[in-house]
Amino acid sequence: MQIFFRIFFEKVKKKFVFLQKISNTSVVVIEFTVGNFLSFHERRTISFEAKKISELKQNVMVSNGYKLLRSLVVYGANSSGKSNVIKAFDRMSSCVMQSIKLNDNDALDYSPFLLSAENENQPSFFEIIFLSGTQRFRYGFEYDLKKIVTEWLFAGKTHKTEKTLFIRTPEGIGVTEHFEEGKGKEEATNNNRLFLSLVAQLNGAIAKQVMGCFHGYDILSGVKHEGYGGFSLFMFEERLKGYDESLELFKKLQLGFKEIDIVYNSGDLSGNSKKVSLNTVHNVYDKQGKAVTTISWDRNDHESEGTRKVMDFSGPIFHTLLNGGLLIIDELDAKLHPLITMHIVNLFNSPTTNPNNAQLLFATHDTNLLSADIFRRDQIWFTEKDEVEQTDLYSLVDFNFPEGSTDSNLEKNYIRGRYGAIPFITNF
Repeated sequence: MQIFFRIFFEKVKKKFVFLQKISNTSVVVIEFTVGNFLSFHERRTISFEAKKISELKQNVMVSNGYKLLRSLVVYGANSSGKSNVIKAFDRMSSCVMQSIKLNDNDALDYSPFLLSAENENQPSFFEIIFLSGTQRFRYGFEYDLKKIVTEWLFAGKTHKTEKTLFIRTPEGIGVTEHFEEGKGKEEATNNNRLFLSLVAQLNGAIAKQVMGCFHGYDILSGVKHEGYGGFSLFMFEERLKGYDESLELFKKLQLGFKEIDIVYNSGDLSGNSKKVSLNTVHNVYDKQGKAVTTISWDRNDHESEGTRKVMDFSGPIFHTLLNGGLLIIDELDAKLHPLITMHIVNLFNSPTTNPNNAQLLFATHDTNLLSADIFRRDQIWFTEKDEVEQTDLYSLVDFNFPEGSTDSNLEKNYIRGRYGAIPFITNF
């Protein structure tokens, strides 16, 4: 899974600088569709478009005339497909970003639904609709193990007014006058490469703008969070945007330390490289409970898993909040107290702390969030497998409630199975 800055600190710095450069172009996701991928057999869509309901209006933002939700949460039983929603975002992004690096005969990363006898060799489907600057784009493709089967790009203010930029079919690629940068490049596109990626590599302005969508969302694991801690470490070291906000978050959550400290050590015996670590500073008390001095220690050696996770998350969270974009997190609640999870969600739902139309999509088992009155019905999504083990994806707003009723027992009703998407535990 694509995760923030996994390996080397210098790579972290380069990526951070790159994200700062592209952050001026705000990307806002409207909807995403996946089909024939992992547990998704039929096409299923998750949407950020706000429905015409009256609750929690502050959770809705307006962008280019679209009323969109600041956050979405996905619930479901284990193995129901929650993580596969997130993996689908990741797979589409990796297909686009890695396409141009493929050799002619390289196999594609193909993970179809395997439990249908009629599904052999059928292509996987991905489509995303998003806003970039003042433009609305709809981009998607289908592919199998060996080739891109279809690919398309449309642009326009609305679905009804969108214009075709290009369409790719098994017979070839058709480019319109609205995508002049793609003309003459059709024959240079190999069967296993995306046309969009090729045109972007050749400096096509529109193609590069569309590619920016896949730089504009980032995917984190709520369980294995150490791999992107370098992002936050670099933010703290350089005191970049998000530094002050992160310190304020730590104080509000009362994590036990009074401040942070960046420590530099020799990276090897020759002293040619430096190792940077993040320490937490704690008070030391006398017998009367008075703070008399402080101690600084490596947070990786002494702080809890939950505290380290909050610190690792702070960089990605505030980078997204301050620059816009979509942050996607699998198992956000892992290792965190429910009140901390709730506070992170509220950072995105609040227009005060989220003035730049940032979005959050996360999967969780934390049902406490359903009883906290922080989500509208159209923000709550469920995954559930049917009798042939394919994943269905649906929103709470699909259930009919009387207008003005918010079904105040959401948590209790979910656990009781009113909305589905819970484990079925047998007695035998």
